[in-house]
Amino acid sequence: MTSRLGRRELLGAVAAGALLGSPAEGQESSVSRQREVRLEFLRPKELEEAQAACATIFQPLGTIEWHGVHNVVGVDAVKAHALCVRAAQRGGGLVSPALYGGVGGLSEPHTFIMDPEDNVFSRLLRPWLEQLCREMARDGFQAIIILTGHYGAAQQIVVRETAVRMSRALNVPVLGTPEYMLALDVEYTGDHAAWGETSLMMHLFPDTVDLSRLGDPPHRGVGGRDPKTQASAKDGKLLTETIVSRLAILAKKMPTWDEKTLDRFVDAEATLVARQLSAPRGKGAIWTAWRNVGPAMRDYGKLLAEGRFEEIKASVAAL
Repeated sequence: MTSRLGRRELLGAVAAGALLGSPAEGQESSVSRQREVRLEFLRPKELEEAQAACATIFQPLGTIEWHGVHNVVGVDAVKAHALCVRAAQRGGGLVSPALYGGVGGLSEPHTFIMDPEDNVFSRLLRPWLEQLCREMARDGFQAIIILTGHYGAAQQIVVRETAVRMSRALNVPVLGTPEYMLALDVEYTGDHAAWGETSLMMHLFPDTVDLSRLGDPPHRGVGGRDPKTQASAKDGKLLTETIVSRLAILAKKMPTWDEKTLDRFVDAEATLVARQLSAPRGKGAIWTAWRNVGPAMRDYGKLLAEGRFEEIKASVAAL
């Protein structure tokens, strides 16, 4: 790979309308009024033209899981998909259909658990992601961004570790990250159906959130700041803009990285996931490396977008 482009200003902000589904479901998507970036809705010619302009592909991840009585059960995947679509429309690239299925899930109704919670030895997600990466590279994509909206510790480890290994094996940059890691500097450290996820959904899919269904706390299956009193579409817009702007920069830059830059990126990501995996020392809580994630990795999203990989690597030591 040879470097062809320098950093450019972001394109104008995308329209505020949220993706509400596919035309087959009888819903008009905002995508129809903008450049189509959803892979499944492209004919070969349009796909090839988009790929020639920016050879990045996004793979959104989530699962079917209880997200409180106020949210839909598809929160994880639908928000990840919407964020990827907005980023692709702004910075370039295409978006693969969301993959519903991951590691773990709450012990609550209407939750599909494909791999056991806290199991870093994934039997299903890891090989599926590996094959997707191989096929994406074989089809000519020069960068892959796997964005998981499902935040279990094992899910995060499996996604990032797979991305690191496939980056090395394919000689193509593969980023595997939860979306909240790109917004740590605006005080989002990840939650479950609480302030952060609910705010994102209030902005991206306002018709899917019904806070009136929540009674008094504690709310069943909700972990984090009380969404009933703290979640807002305004906060969701800030989180969305922070995440999308960084994804858009990465989508534009990653296909242009030379091998030295790729090696620096992979080294930083490998250091991070190694710390996440080894911090429990085989017997502690799997979340050990996340106890200080907000302060320690606060600038991760910014540093990643700016290619300051050595600073990411240095910050991991504080986890």
